[in-house]
Amino acid sequence: MSTNPLNILCISRYFKGEDFMRGAKEDGHNVFLLTSKKLEYEAWPWESIDETFYMVEDEKGHWPESHLIGGLAHKIRTTKFDIFVALDDFDVEHVAFLREYFRIPGMGETTARYFRDKLAMRIKAQTEGVPVPQFTALFHDADINHFADTVPAPWLVKPRMQASATGITKIYNKDHLWEVLNKLGGERHEYLLERFAPGAVYHVDSLTYEGKVIFSRVSQYLDTPFEVAHGGGIFRSHTIEIGSPEDVALQKLNVDVMKAFGMQYSASHSEFIKCNEDGKYYFLETASRVGGANLAEMVQFASGINLWSEWAKIEAAVFSGKKYKLPKVKQDHTGIIVSLSKYEHPDNSTFEDKEIVWRMNKKHHIGLILQGKDRNKILHLLDKYCERVRNEFHASLPPSEKPTS
Repeated sequence: MSTNPLNILCISRYFKGEDFMRGAKEDGHNVFLLTSKKLEYEAWPWESIDETFYMVEDEKGHWPESHLIGGLAHKIRTTKFDIFVALDDFDVEHVAFLREYFRIPGMGETTARYFRDKLAMRIKAQTEGVPVPQFTALFHDADINHFADTVPAPWLVKPRMQASATGITKIYNKDHLWEVLNKLGGERHEYLLERFAPGAVYHVDSLTYEGKVIFSRVSQYLDTPFEVAHGGGIFRSHTIEIGSPEDVALQKLNVDVMKAFGMQYSASHSEFIKCNEDGKYYFLETASRVGGANLAEMVQFASGINLWSEWAKIEAAVFSGKKYKLPKVKQDHTGIIVSLSKYEHPDNSTFEDKEIVWRMNKKHHIGLILQGKDRNKILHLLDKYCERVRNEFHASLPPSEKPTS
């Protein structure tokens, strides 16, 4: 059992994970950050970072693999890293590759694929008996035509490796489908086709340790990520009633997904839909990281659990052979509202309700988190604030037709 400080390398091409690094440093470990040169002046928790390494992106926004391997190999000559951590969804597969290349413990490429590739997720879930919407890969023309002829439209063409609702196209008939697929050309295999099933969309934010889900909180989007991304909507989510039928069902389904995908230890963010047509729950996607869009803060105000810092403690405990103990969990209700703003620095001081516990400080954004014991009050305020934000602050950008590769 190791008692020495660990060398933890945090890898991210986006500005996030500050609380992970703070938590690791507070636990007495050495924290290293590998990120893009363009993020050099972001507000990283410099007091918690021992050393930072930068990668220059190529013209496609990628880190050249040979430079990444060569740079790490040179550093490892003098600094032995114990743990590699991917702080963002887009880094999961690359960090899994680095773990295998440098023989670092943790999630390898096969398991990482289930938490990154939407096609791999669906095939694995279906194989393990986890319900998913009807889907098909876009490899074989006959399979695509069979799907279009037998599964009622509308459908969604989804990129396999993007996050959230990025790059999704809604399809209304077979002719439209082939028009979109022909436009994708040689990149068609990077997408999948799925039945669009209207319904309520939920997210389950979890911590897994020793192969078991030890913490999770179920929340519901008031506007789905697809509606927000493609309809210029306002992002809202709220925690649901603990112990309610939907909470029990989604907690179990989340456990089934983590078990099926071989999750051993990490944070995770999973999404599910309750289909309006049949009232059943279906798995949509998962990721082996903390949820974005400030959902981690919403979960923390509801439960007292900081997903980032607890994830850091779990990583260190597993490597060191120590036991991890989850802090006491509280059961408040929370909700979040976030929107793009037409003002560079929107004034949110006119939102004065005592339930407000967090205010976003980001250019051209307005956001609030509400906390309280009365769930109905939280929902009422979210509706009230949504109307105000739409009328006084809201701005939107057109959705990207096609994700960058």
